[in-house]
Amino acid sequence: MVDCGARTHVMGIINVTPDSFSDGGRFFDPEVAVAAGVRMVEEGADFLDVGGESTRPGSDPVEVQEEIDRVVPVIKRLAGETAVPVSVDTRKAEVAGAAIDVGATIVNDVTAGSDSKMFDVVRDAGSAMVLMHMRGDPKTMQQLTDYRDVMAEVRDYLAQCVDAAVGHGISRDRLAVDPGLGFAKTEAQNYLLMKEIRAFLSIGRPVLVGPSRKSFIGKVLGTEVEERLEGTAGAVAWLAAQGAHIVRVHDVKAMVRVVRVVGAITRAGKTE
Repeated sequence: MVDCGARTHVMGIINVTPDSFSDGGRFFDPEVAVAAGVRMVEEGADFLDVGGESTRPGSDPVEVQEEIDRVVPVIKRLAGETAVPVSVDTRKAEVAGAAIDVGATIVNDVTAGSDSKMFDVVRDAGSAMVLMHMRGDPKTMQQLTDYRDVMAEVRDYLAQCVDAAVGHGISRDRLAVDPGLGFAKTEAQNYLLMKEIRAFLSIGRPVLVGPSRKSFIGKVLGTEVEERLEGTAGAVAWLAAQGAHIVRVHDVKAMVRVVRVVGAITRAGKTE
């Protein structure tokens, strides 16, 4: 099992989709997706996250079998050809089960177990699980951004999701949480969640954060998605310095370098 408390880890994103906001279509060919995953591991990725359904705002759902057909061949190859844990990014229990059967060891669920069978699949497989905060679905979530206290509400929701997963028999030490940047959040709310990311450490589970190339970075910089590397690096540096355990990113090589330097700074002066 990976010791997520030792340093900030990097999760590489592999979207096997034609319509993801950042790299839609780039890795749709399974051979290209596998080659990208192998390269990310060579660049220092600690995890690979393979998804077959875009969850960008406004995206359309994908049928279960289509999603399985997209992710299973890629996950099977990556699990056999790399030495890092492979995650499946899905909200469907049937997809998660198919991915686990070919080597996935983590389920990254943006709906934190909304599928009634998801916790059972994860429990029975002994897999790890990332529980993310969102409201609604990709079609509706950006109309669901009213909070009395976004920090408290997101934190409490994630703590409750951890308790629910444990109540279904999943070991607490196999769970991580994600505040869901860009999912039912305004630009200001996304930045507040990052600023106060340490608040989520009190849940007692590893904290995963995904700022990579997102629109709130583009709005600050005035850039399109392909010009958000430096902005993503700024977010990743801040999150690593604040103690985030895992950052989920597209640009693995650059972000591995960022977190290594941040780690060197935070360790400076400490007794070996």
